[in-house]
Amino acid sequence: MLTQLRNIVQSVAASSDLEQALHTLVQQTCVAMRTECCSVYLANAEEQRFELMATQGLDPSAQVSMAFGEGLVGVVGKRAEPLNLAYARKHPAFKAFPSTGEDAFQSFLGTPIIYRKKVLGVLVVQQHQPRQFDESEESFLVTLAAQLAVVFAHAHAQGGWQGAPSPVLLEGMPASPGIGIAQAWCDDSQPRLEEVAPACHLDTQGELDRLDAAIDDASTEFRRLRKRFDKELQKDALAIFDLFVHLLNDPMLREDMTVRIQQGDAATWAVRQTVEAFSARFAAMDDPYLKARAGDVKELGQRLLYFLIAPAGSPPPISTPIVLLARELTAGMLASIPRALLSGVVAEEGAANSHAAILARALGIPAVMGVSFSPAKLHQKTVILDGHKGVLMIEPAEALINEYQHLVQEEASLQSTFETALATPGQTQDGTRVEVHLNAGLSADSQIAINQGVDGVGLFRTEVPFLMQRRFPSEDEQVKQYRAILASYPDKPVVMRTLDIGGDKPLPYLSIEEDNPFLGWRGIRFTLDHPDIFLIQVRAMLRASIGLNNLKLLLPMISGRNELLEAKALISRAYQEVSQEAQHAGQSLNIPLLGIMVEVPSILYQLDSIARDVDFLSVGTNDLTQYLLAVDRNNARVADIFDALHPSVLHALASIAAVGTRHQLPVSVCGELAGDPVGASLLVGLGYHQLSMNTRNVAKIKYLLSRLPHERLVMQANQMLALDHPDEIRAATEAFLAAQGLEALVKIGQLR
Repeated sequence: MLTQLRNIVQSVAASSDLEQALHTLVQQTCVAMRTECCSVYLANAEEQRFELMATQGLDPSAQVSMAFGEGLVGVVGKRAEPLNLAYARKHPAFKAFPSTGEDAFQSFLGTPIIYRKKVLGVLVVQQHQPRQFDESEESFLVTLAAQLAVVFAHAHAQGGWQGAPSPVLLEGMPASPGIGIAQAWCDDSQPRLEEVAPACHLDTQGELDRLDAAIDDASTEFRRLRKRFDKELQKDALAIFDLFVHLLNDPMLREDMTVRIQQGDAATWAVRQTVEAFSARFAAMDDPYLKARAGDVKELGQRLLYFLIAPAGSPPPISTPIVLLARELTAGMLASIPRALLSGVVAEEGAANSHAAILARALGIPAVMGVSFSPAKLHQKTVILDGHKGVLMIEPAEALINEYQHLVQEEASLQSTFETALATPGQTQDGTRVEVHLNAGLSADSQIAINQGVDGVGLFRTEVPFLMQRRFPSEDEQVKQYRAILASYPDKPVVMRTLDIGGDKPLPYLSIEEDNPFLGWRGIRFTLDHPDIFLIQVRAMLRASIGLNNLKLLLPMISGRNELLEAKALISRAYQEVSQEAQHAGQSLNIPLLGIMVEVPSILYQLDSIARDVDFLSVGTNDLTQYLLAVDRNNARVADIFDALHPSVLHALASIAAVGTRHQLPVSVCGELAGDPVGASLLVGLGYHQLSMNTRNVAKIKYLLSRLPHERLVMQANQMLALDHPDEIRAATEAFLAAQGLEALVKIGQLR
């Protein structure tokens, strides 16, 4: 039976179109189950009906359509469970369709085809003999439907779903907010690393020369792109191109490629092997920011491959606005099309934290990543790209286009209004101060521009330089990097998180293999087991802060007071050493404030006891949500469960804020929730007066808070704590914001 299942699913998946796939399905299912009849009905969500799409045994010319809940098929779809009947006509829901010729069939077995809680259709088998299908037959059909659900869902995403609502809606990950309305333009001109086959050479020096030339050409291109955007972007976004140049000249990458060429590999094959090895290290990590660096390394490989192959000719010029669709979005693609003609970008691969996505946000270009699409079916079709929700609508109705065009006008007006809030202090309408900080750590060389609209850096990640070398960076190397960050924000606090590495983020020079890295040897657990590494990093941070005195230390993954006290002892030791050195040099060193990340649920129950041991708390809502809900936030199968507005998360946040109030301890939030209008309004209502977020959200959140009275925010947050479903909390908070005159922001979030 397993072999038959596999053969049916493989045959259906290999079909050229959905019509052929359904015809193959019903034919082979009849053979496998030895039945006289098999039919498949697909759900038309727009009209709320099930429609007969393919059959073996009934009249194929029959037009059968029944409402959800109508007939036996409707019952199966409505209940979302199998129905096994020996005498189908005796069931009260039975409805005859004489045109199908089904009068001859007595027994009926139907099972729903379900994908991510949605009923996509119903699969039915029938026989002349009046009998109930046995357990093995029912199990076979249920298993077959479950496996087919994935195939059908993919066909729907490719725009090949017959009976689907119009417009076809493709979903992905929102990477850059905004709305784009234009023709889809599919770019398939970039060479792919995966297409490079193993190859040898007879001229080692010639291949080395080709590699050197490709590296030079790619470096020149990135410098040119940096110069082009010099007046359009802030330095933190421009640092992306500096990072690419830095990586292209990284000794590790160059040496690995050189060694492979010297061993006989062609330059193209050497590039692929080296880049894939480096990219895999980042791809295996849990942290979304670091995970996205895999795409950056791969982009470098793609550009090297491009210059190695040197394709002849160039694609035709673009003269009208487009929404660019590509397998992978690169900085080069964004730069090759005039900004006025680029209404949005969609990528089949990539992450919302990739540097290409970051660049899209900096340029104000709506972007969605992880969208499965068929270039042949979408090229030059009218589309609406919603970068707020991460959806692409194919050939939408005129009324929907008009609605989104109106929304675009509202967004443009709002954005200019947002910008006026940048120069003002963050505060609510009635004057309650709310500090707005920046989540930083954009590039490996750590060039971050001063953002006058923020009160400092709420989170600076220190992992990247550790991950991009063959060895642990020296103390002096770290001092240079940290000094550049601290000096960029004079008189403003900069919170530096100590090394959050290990487990799911292994170093290339220190392999770590674990069955469950999410609960393994990472963060403070790793550094406490390596006090030498921890001391060097803390010493470097302290040395970098001499004369600036704006450093704040943050410890990740603290799960108990014992870890905190052990870390404090090492920090005290490092401080004594650096302080003595500073005194000998005629300098003074202030003791930095110390805080912990609140992200492991166990620490929630010890906050009162550790309040005297720390100077501040910082809540990482991403990991806190992940651990509270036991949901891997990067797993698409359970992504719909991950929700920072889950009641348990809100109650945890309220509890943390209450601890801060009791002990007069500053508490900040540095997760994604702080940069979301709904999240920010709830956080301030719960008692948070420090929010840290990505640059793109600063102006919006400052404007939002300036329009809301603190007293009303507190009342709203308390009311939300009484609700027991994330959707209810979101809808009620959006309604509250709309009632305060912020309906445009709410509408942006609601439209799909």
